[in-house]
Amino acid sequence: MGIGINRKNKKMGSNTHVTNSTATSLVILGTIQDAGQPHIGCDKECCSNLFDNPDKNKQVISLGLYDASTGKKYLFDATPDLPRQMKSLKEYAISSENKVMDGIFLTHAHIGHYTGLMYLGKEAINAQNILVYAMPRMKDFLQNNGPWSQLVTQNNITLNELKNEVSIQLSDNLEITPFLVPHRDDYSETVGYRIKGPKKTALFIPDIDKWEKWEKNIIDEIKKVDYAFLDATFYSGKELYNRDISQIPHPFIIESIEMFKGLSQQERNKVVFIHFNHTNPVSNPKSQEAINVVNQGFRVGRINDIFEL
Repeated sequence: MGIGINRKNKKMGSNTHVTNSTATSLVILGTIQDAGQPHIGCDKECCSNLFDNPDKNKQVISLGLYDASTGKKYLFDATPDLPRQMKSLKEYAISSENKVMDGIFLTHAHIGHYTGLMYLGKEAINAQNILVYAMPRMKDFLQNNGPWSQLVTQNNITLNELKNEVSIQLSDNLEITPFLVPHRDDYSETVGYRIKGPKKTALFIPDIDKWEKWEKNIIDEIKKVDYAFLDATFYSGKELYNRDISQIPHPFIIESIEMFKGLSQQERNKVVFIHFNHTNPVSNPKSQEAINVVNQGFRVGRINDIFEL
């Protein structure tokens, strides 16, 4: 099955910029949970040094998609780090003359996944009719609530409504399918995406409640694809000392590893953990927790990792 590549350096977390691939491919543009790292108000070791010494690799979760057949480029989610991620995507594969991406696929209305749209407005780049793909509730939320509605009325963005399990054909060899997942749906539904390229297929689920709450079987879904980018917000829950963990029902990495223990080595290698809370020790590739994940045959997503489709 497919194996992701990092063309500049195979050591985890060592890249500082995106390298090129000539094939239709995905590139990780960020791995951190919505609020980023350093996290506001955090004075713990995971963040304290980063306020004075920012790490360019600590960007909010996003995937970039390059379609080699058309030269077009797409983002999955519009994060608070969109300016840097858009620049990285512009330079990825072939250097694009367009200053902005050709389209954005949104997963849901939590701050790390859509608020980057603000940079498309007249206060920033004043984009023209950027295609934004969103589910019905997400579309309604953007249309009917400021300041997002201004992006629509000013024609900075054009909203394209998605439907559950209905595929969008971006080109002859590239197909995107949204699917509903259970999550804290305050203002919109939440979706993951199945991304089908000319040779390989990927699963992108940055946010979900416990796997058992989903009507689908995650193990079956992993077996159907070549890559599975999965919610790994927390390692074990122990890293949170001041929050009620029952109110934050993401699958812990240790729970996912236990659930996936019956997978073959080949199947385990498809799993790429992403969406790390600032307290999650696996965001440090030298941590024992990150080493433990890799030693069990799984992967820890790192910014600029490339996955050919």
